[in-house]
Amino acid sequence: MKADQNLIRDILLKEKYIQKAEAEKADEFTRNNEGSFTDYFIKQGRLTPDIIGQALSEHFKVDYFDLNTNVPEKNLVLEIPEDIAGRFRLVLVNEDGNSIVVATDDPLNSDDIKAELAKIFPDKKITVCFSLSEDIDSLLLFYKKDLNSRFSQIIKMGDKVASEIVDETINDALELKASDIHFDPQKDEVIVKFRVDGLLHQTGKIPISYYDNILNRIKIQSGLSTVQHSVAQDGAIRYQGNGKSVDLRVSVAPTLDGEKVVIRVLAEQNVSFTMDNLGLSKEHQKLILTAAHKPFGMILVTGPTGSGKTTTLYALLKSLIKPEINISTIEDPVEYKIPGVNHMQINPAKNLTFAEGLKSLVRQDPDIILVGEIRDKETASIATSAALAGHLLFSTFHANDAASVIPRFLEMGLDPVHLSSTLRLVISQRLARKICEKCRYSYKTSSEELSEIFPDAEKFLGKGQLTFYKGKGCPACSNSGYLGRTGIFEIIDMTPELQELMLKNPTARQVWAIEKARGIMPLFQDGLEKVKRGTITIDELLRVADLPEE
Repeated sequence: MKADQNLIRDILLKEKYIQKAEAEKADEFTRNNEGSFTDYFIKQGRLTPDIIGQALSEHFKVDYFDLNTNVPEKNLVLEIPEDIAGRFRLVLVNEDGNSIVVATDDPLNSDDIKAELAKIFPDKKITVCFSLSEDIDSLLLFYKKDLNSRFSQIIKMGDKVASEIVDETINDALELKASDIHFDPQKDEVIVKFRVDGLLHQTGKIPISYYDNILNRIKIQSGLSTVQHSVAQDGAIRYQGNGKSVDLRVSVAPTLDGEKVVIRVLAEQNVSFTMDNLGLSKEHQKLILTAAHKPFGMILVTGPTGSGKTTTLYALLKSLIKPEINISTIEDPVEYKIPGVNHMQINPAKNLTFAEGLKSLVRQDPDIILVGEIRDKETASIATSAALAGHLLFSTFHANDAASVIPRFLEMGLDPVHLSSTLRLVISQRLARKICEKCRYSYKTSSEELSEIFPDAEKFLGKGQLTFYKGKGCPACSNSGYLGRTGIFEIIDMTPELQELMLKNPTARQVWAIEKARGIMPLFQDGLEKVKRGTITIDELLRVADLPEE
């Protein structure tokens, strides 16, 4: 039994961990967001997961076992047979000569648990403790065989091989919160890879002889032609399995060794992002929301593919939704449907491009328009005109940094007067892997010791001892030390000085010189603050962000 959120709500109120007024605010949060009742208090810093665990254990009248700070070894956990561990949601957390301690999120079954365990551990005292459901889940993963082993078992059984391999692969990807699944055909085998927190990992192999059936299974599910093999195809699947329902975007492309499949997982956790959990500082949030509440103008987000640009714009849109505001988007593709927003998907085959779609949306009496990406002069010109005509327009744009956006737009041939009148804000961002909070630890180092990987360490961090953080690796993060991602940002606000500079066709260096004089924090510096706070590692920052230019 996983304690449901209604039960947790009642227990927290009864044990006086929260007040009724706070519970009502949390109820409103759950109605308007994808998060849970307890997520509200954790985001507010009002409660921690362990405080919630303590409250529940008091209610159940058992001890609380903190699996965050006391993670049992895999060999210890596996001493309890898988069927018993799964049935009672149970993990062995400690064992000595005379006693054992087990943790469960269902302590109401303590008598049954003790009776079952007495058969396995005779003559030992058995103590049942309470632990949080998410911590139990992470340790029960120890029982799961790797994907290769399951592929081999499916092939050995010889029944529904294609469908079972596809299902096992997708279910694993969902458990690991992968953003993409790759089926990469080689000469003799197909390599299965998952992209987790921005990095690709090989997770399994399939003999090439089974791939045609697997490929056809995916094509049929996503509405693609099974007889075309030399052209790229795109489709979609509404996948339901293991109690989960998720949208998948499927891309099939011909390669020399066969058709490669990449499946984008449009996981619900992405659309649940709000302005509070993107990684924005209070100052950055204030800048963005101030610009977004102006009656017209453009807000642009820039960064490489996969840097979270669309997620940032969706979070911003969600913060602005009101019944009296007409919000429309044109995207390629529409990744998430946001209630209260009108979504349009481009279709070049029917001449519905970003430019043509934007022309149409302007005639739909919009207050706010989101354009998935500005790729060319025509779209940029229409977007600028729409902003001039009194609309608030958001879009993404490919540039190396925020300062490069202005000269890139001017290079397209846009009128600098129009651009200076409409551009409100430019956001540049990257995504960095977060240190797993369950296994994070601190360590001491110095700028001298960092010099091999970070030659400018002394310049940015000073001399002397430094306290940094890493993840040790645990079941929750698949022993990687990282769990989830956060954004690092730099933001350029269009001041009168910058607007005047725009009229002189400036370079990115000239734009940044003005911003640096104003004390604007560059992207790298924002990341460095997150390193100091223990959110990301210094290695991860150096992986995703360049040092700022002088």
